[in-house]
Amino acid sequence: MDPEDSINVLGTDLTVCGMDPVTGFFRDGHCNTCAADQGSHTVCAVMTAEFLAFSKYVGNDLSTPRPEYNFAGLNPGDSWCLCAARFLQAHDEGCAPRVSLEATHQRALDIVSLEVLEKYASRM
Repeated sequence: MDPEDSINVLGTDLTVCGMDPVTGFFRDGHCNTCAADQGSHTVCAVMTAEFLAFSKYVGNDLSTPRPEYNFAGLNPGDSWCLCAARFLQAHDEGCAPRVSLEATHQRALDIVSLEVLEKYASRM
């Protein structure tokens, strides 16, 4: 991946999404992406209990620790790079979490409109 591709949905440099726990497809704290990232883990979101319950219900349990993958599980308040399609699905179901536009990769716009992302914008 070229660092020049690390641009957020606002057209500026992509900022860190989360380091505790370390998030991102590359586990570097940023919502960067590449062709191998088929889920487009590009939306930087702050987890809520409601969203974590929704995600578990639809088959992606993000809250249960998985030591075999060195994953402690997420808690409300944790920042995490979500799959853009999962974020859009949560939006459609009325339970989308807040997002950091500065830390959301521009490739998220391939799936989610800026207008939708802006509805959930928060400073992180």
